[in-house]
Amino acid sequence: MGAMSGQCLCGAVKFKATPKESEMGVCHCAMCQRWAGGVFMAVSCGVSVEIEDETQLGVYQSSDWGERCFCKVCGSTLFWRMRDGTNTAVSAAAFEDSANFAFTSEIFIDEKPSTYEFANVTKQQAGPEVIAAFTAQLEKGAEA
Repeated sequence: MGAMSGQCLCGAVKFKATPKESEMGVCHCAMCQRWAGGVFMAVSCGVSVEIEDETQLGVYQSSDWGERCFCKVCGSTLFWRMRDGTNTAVSAAAFEDSANFAFTSEIFIDEKPSTYEFANVTKQQAGPEVIAAFTAQLEKGAEA
């Protein structure tokens, strides 16, 4: 899969990114629920995200390892990224053509409200598993 274009609702933040795979995942964590108004449907794009003009990009440090990015003009949820720059998860809906992403995974499944269920069969990880993976990634980066 090659580079894909995307933008926020109003077009103030435009970007190009190359998804690592033709897959999207969902995060059910409490922070994503508040930030995205539900689940955060995202595509892992590694370090490939190129933002056309970062002046309208808002950044909120939401944890020791992550930050959330949004449009300062329209408020669109755009990216969750590692603070060290090693990975960016792009909102699947922000891509111009998101129809070809297969829905394959769910994280923080232990924080998912009981009010909905997805019909897809997905790989599921609970919060402690996800945090352990982030911690390992950070420690690996510190050793390099």
